[in-house]
Amino acid sequence: MGIHYDYKSTKSAKLMEKQAKREKKLAERKAKRLAKEGFKKDSNKDKDKVLDASKPITLDFLTNPDKE
Repeated sequence: MGIHYDYKSTKSAKLMEKQAKREKKLAERKAKRLAKEGFKKDSNKDKDKVLDASKPITLDFLTNPDKE
């Protein structure tokens, strides 16, 4: 019978611990996701360069793409 007596007296504390654990896990996931998205946004800056369709692709461009 001691188990049942103990359950009611500690129920609220256990629920608060569970909720705190759940919120901590969600915050970690959100931080991880935001870090990943930030990294992807930084790496997409190089991909934003689009070739102009009106300009022909020259041998110089193919051999040295950093030159503009």
